[in-house]
Amino acid sequence: MDEIITYFPELSKHQIENLSRLWPLYKQWNACINVISRKDIDNLCVNHVLHSLSIAKLISFEKGTRILDVGTGGGFPGIPLAIFFPEVSFHLVDSVGKKIKVVREIVKALDLQNVSYAQQRAEDSKTSYDFILSRAVTTLPVFYQWVHHKVGKHSRNALQNGLIYLKGGDIAEEIASLYPQKVYIYPIELWFNESYFKEKKIVYMPV
Repeated sequence: MDEIITYFPELSKHQIENLSRLWPLYKQWNACINVISRKDIDNLCVNHVLHSLSIAKLISFEKGTRILDVGTGGGFPGIPLAIFFPEVSFHLVDSVGKKIKVVREIVKALDLQNVSYAQQRAEDSKTSYDFILSRAVTTLPVFYQWVHHKVGKHSRNALQNGLIYLKGGDIAEEIASLYPQKVYIYPIELWFNESYFKEKKIVYMPV
């Protein structure tokens, strides 16, 4: 938690308490339902929670913003961001039922009133959102085709409505194939010093 408090000194006591509870909750549930690599669970704070919160360095979502987290797995990036932005609505979807079960139990344990969830493919969602988030569930062009038409037209934030994607490695070829769609790349090491983030990026595509 020290890293998170250092990078986000504005967190309230309640937010810090909820973020601190994530590690024991995920450790408990991961022993039953493997949603995080067993060798990675001890790195949950940096590799999953802080990684998710990098989006909060790019944009401070306005009250009432509607967000869809696609392929959320066990709840990343949606759950840490929902703790950070309690007045923003998050809907978390994953096609795998056991992953959504973990999401449900974490949300219940933390009493996150701004989070809903469903076992669902992104393509089947009938609702529009201000932003659609995901963390490396597929290639960027495939993700764009899945969800770009589900982005609402009325923007209420400093950034235009669109897609925000957490991705690592060399993505030049994927970006090139999206032309003429505008794509903005933000290296996470702009904000965080940990070596884990050296090749990690936030990809933003306004729609």
